[in-house]
Amino acid sequence: MPLEDGDLVKQRGQRVNGKVSSTPRLGGMGDAPLQGTPAPDGSRTEAMAEGWEPGPALGDGDVTPGGAPQQAGQEPGQRGEALMAELSELVQKVVKSSSWWERHGVDISIIACSFLLLPAGFLCLRSAQAIPFLVGVLTLGVVHHTLTVKGSHLASHNALTESKSWGKLWAIFFIELCSAFTAEQATYNHVKIHHGYTNVIGLGDSSTWKLPFLNRYVYMFIAPLTVPIITPLVALDLLRNVEWKAALRTLCCMFLGLYCHYWLLLHVSGFQSPWSALLCMLLTRSLLAHPYIHVNIFQHIGLPMFAADRKPKRIHLMSLGVLNLPRNALLDWSFGHSLISCHVEHHLFPGLSDNMCLKIKPIVSQYLKQKKLPYNEDTYTSRLQLFLRRYEELMVHAPPITELVGIQ
Repeated sequence: MPLEDGDLVKQRGQRVNGKVSSTPRLGGMGDAPLQGTPAPDGSRTEAMAEGWEPGPALGDGDVTPGGAPQQAGQEPGQRGEALMAELSELVQKVVKSSSWWERHGVDISIIACSFLLLPAGFLCLRSAQAIPFLVGVLTLGVVHHTLTVKGSHLASHNALTESKSWGKLWAIFFIELCSAFTAEQATYNHVKIHHGYTNVIGLGDSSTWKLPFLNRYVYMFIAPLTVPIITPLVALDLLRNVEWKAALRTLCCMFLGLYCHYWLLLHVSGFQSPWSALLCMLLTRSLLAHPYIHVNIFQHIGLPMFAADRKPKRIHLMSLGVLNLPRNALLDWSFGHSLISCHVEHHLFPGLSDNMCLKIKPIVSQYLKQKKLPYNEDTYTSRLQLFLRRYEELMVHAPPITELVGIQ
C-alpha cells in the first residue's frame, strides 16, 4: 500500500509556524513523529550518487530481528547504517551465488530479442491490410521502448556489463543513438541526482516531471504524446552543459538514430510520403509514452519529501520515498522490473540488473517488513485515480517537507 493509504505511515495535516505540513509516524521506530518544516529555496548543489557497497558482517548485538533494541550507545543514524549494511550483506550473498546469465544474460537476451523483431516490424508496415499494419506499429513501438527505456536505464547504471568501458559504449548507443538524448546529462541527472538524492527537495524530488500550467487531463492523457518531440529538444538545450566533443558526438548519434528510423520507413516499409513516415515515427515512439510518464510520477511524487540538510539515512530514504507497482508483462518487458515491480529494490541497489532486482525482491521486502520499515506497493489504477483526484496538490503545489525525528 502507498504511504498515503497504508498502515505503516499515517499522515495528517499539522500547522507549524502558520503552515500546514504532513506529520507521518513510522511504525516500529518508537514514537518518533515526523514534523513539517518550511521549504528551502530549492537551490541545486553538486551531488554524488550514493553507490552501493556491501557492508561488513554485523555482530549478533548490532541489529536483531523485528526491530529489537540496538546495542547500548548506538546512535539512531548508526542504526540506519547498520540496517543498510546488514541488508547489503544479504543481497551480496545472492549476487555472488548468481550466474552471469542471471546477473546480465536475461536482460541482454530481452534486448537482443527486441533487435531481432525490428525487421518483422518494418516489413509488417508494408501491408495494405489493417491487422498486419497494426502488428507492425505495435511491434516497433514495444521494441522502441525496450531499447530506449529498459536499455537506456540499465546502461546508465552500467548494469548490462561488468566492464566500465563497455558500459559507457552501451550508454552512448542506447541513450544517444536510440533515445535521441545526451548520455552525460542523462547519467548525471538520473544516477547522481535522482538516485543520490531521492525525494530530496530541489534535487531528486521528480519535480522535472511537473508541468503545473497543464490541467490534469491534458497532462495525464495528451501531453505524453509529445514525448518523442520534446526529448531531442530538451537534449539540445542540455548540450550547453557538456564539453564540445561530447556535444558533437551526441548530435551525430541523435541525427543518425532519427534518420535511420526515417530511412527504414521509406525504403523498407514503403512509405511514399515523408509526412506519413514522420507520423509513423511519432506513433511508434509514443506508443507507451503514457505509462512511461505515469510510472515516473507514481513511484515518488506523493510520498514523503525531505530537505537536503535533513536527508535521512539511505535505507529510510528509499523505504519511505519509493513505491513498487504490480508486475505487468508488457511493462516488465519494455521498461524492466527495476522500473515497475522492483523499484524499491532498484533504489536500494541501483547497480543490479532488472532480473537481479526481481531475484532479491523477496529478501528486501521481507527484511524491510521484519524491521518494521515501510515497503510501499500500490496498483497502477489506484495511483492513476489518486493523481487525477489530487492533481493540484501533487503536481502543482510544492510538497510539504518531512523531517524524521529521532532516526537521522
